[in-house]
Amino acid sequence: QDTIQRPSTLYGITKVSGELLCDYYHHRFGVDARGLRYPGLISSKTLPGGGTTDYAVDIFYAAIKSQHYECFLRADTQLDMMYMPDAIDAAIHLMTADSKQLRHRNAFNVTAMSFTPQQLAAEIQKHIPEFTIAYNVDPLRQAIADSWPRHMNDSAAKAEWGWQAQFDLSAMVTDMLEKITL
Repeated sequence: QDTIQRPSTLYGITKVSGELLCDYYHHRFGVDARGLRYPGLISSKTLPGGGTTDYAVDIFYAAIKSQHYECFLRADTQLDMMYMPDAIDAAIHLMTADSKQLRHRNAFNVTAMSFTPQQLAAEIQKHIPEFTIAYNVDPLRQAIADSWPRHMNDSAAKAEWGWQAQFDLSAMVTDMLEKITL
């Protein structure tokens, strides 16, 4: 939760800048600023836009459409992820939390599950046995993924406002496949 952050991407730099501005406005003016640090988000409503974690959305559409996916990350690239219903739930719970309980107030790490493309493909294959995956690693996106931590520590969110994800890998895959095939 509390670590030195020196991101090297514009995305990471702007996130840290926003967090520091929220802290400043809280300390200087008493603004009740609260924020979350999400892992990769998986949504059945929003198509992937080309980001490093977007394979975890695109793979579902490929599984249904062609029963094959070509992944741009290595098979063993483990990243934290969260299904969108949990992301929305986290935001609502943080907004409604008692401010007296919030030691950090801003930039809470939240996570739900951690998996590799290979593990996600295996879970999809339980529903679509003919689904296959191949790997054509994009060096740029792989380097970005390799620079991220393997697991976010969300113990402060759990302790300060009772954060608890509802979806694990199995439940998320079942729900995603159900929702995007309707």
